[in-house]
Amino acid sequence: MIIAIDFDGTIVNSDYPKILSPKIGAKEVIRKLHENGHYIILWTCRYGNDLTSAINWMLRNKVPFDCVSDHCPKNLEEFGDNSGMKVYADFYVDDKIIGGFPGWDFVKAEFLRLGVLPREQCFER
Repeated sequence: MIIAIDFDGTIVNSDYPKILSPKIGAKEVIRKLHENGHYIILWTCRYGNDLTSAINWMLRNKVPFDCVSDHCPKNLEEFGDNSGMKVYADFYVDDKIIGGFPGWDFVKAEFLRLGVLPREQCFER
């Protein structure tokens, strides 16, 4: 599956553009999603040096991602360049939902419930 994950407020706590700390559980859940073959889109409004800072943070912290705010190549093959500006994903993980970000324990539980992650997955913090 394709999973688009926002950076500020979702993967990390930040005082934009300053990156403060990782959200509890973010790194572990994203790693498990990627290990299980899911395509991870780092989905962010950052650009320029601020985007470079986010990418470098992801790399330093060994948080895997496949692309940044762009379509999965398989979708482009299937739908062509007319895929639009909104990045397609099967799931979007973002802090800007009504009610605010519920946290990574909730996200992990939902992915387990939906079968996105196998039930036998162990998570280390």
